[in-house]
Amino acid sequence: MANARNPKRTGHDASRDGGGFVALPWSVLDCPAYALLSHPARALLFELARQFVRDNNGRLLASFAYLSKRGWRSRDVIVRAKRELLESRFIFETVMGHRPNKASWYAVTWRALDKLPGYDAGAADCFQRGAYLRPSHGLERPLIGPSHGQGTPPPRPSHGPIKTLLPTSPRPSHGHHLEKPSTATPTQH
Repeated sequence: MANARNPKRTGHDASRDGGGFVALPWSVLDCPAYALLSHPARALLFELARQFVRDNNGRLLASFAYLSKRGWRSRDVIVRAKRELLESRFIFETVMGHRPNKASWYAVTWRALDKLPGYDAGAADCFQRGAYLRPSHGLERPLIGPSHGQGTPPPRPSHGPIKTLLPTSPRPSHGHHLEKPSTATPTQH
């Protein structure tokens, strides 16, 4: 199939529209961690996958400046979605951004990390391809009960129930509603 990258290939794929495409492995879409992602996190994952073009995994952007041109309007939504993708290990931060104008770089973890200059020290060594398939301690939904059994009983006073400091009468007072209840025994008239 002929294209700009490989003019020697012949033929034309008429079964789809022209241009590039995002290839997500089924292992990403079918894994339990993906099922737990919020819709903004899923959308951001597709935005990052859209940026990948053969040899730039590790230099993908998720900054507001970049994403606002693609229709994203809320910095908070981007930050939450980014955090979710990092915790679930679908993406990996290769360069930590800083003010005033240095954006963070990311890599998707279903592809190998490309060897590019400029990564933070140790980033390439910490990258794990397929990290999203391994359980993390970030976004899993809490279980109904603790996984290690019932555990210790809830705390309670060591000497039985709590005792009141002031004796109270089980009967309503017949005095004025603003008066404090008396601790003396009621007298009969």
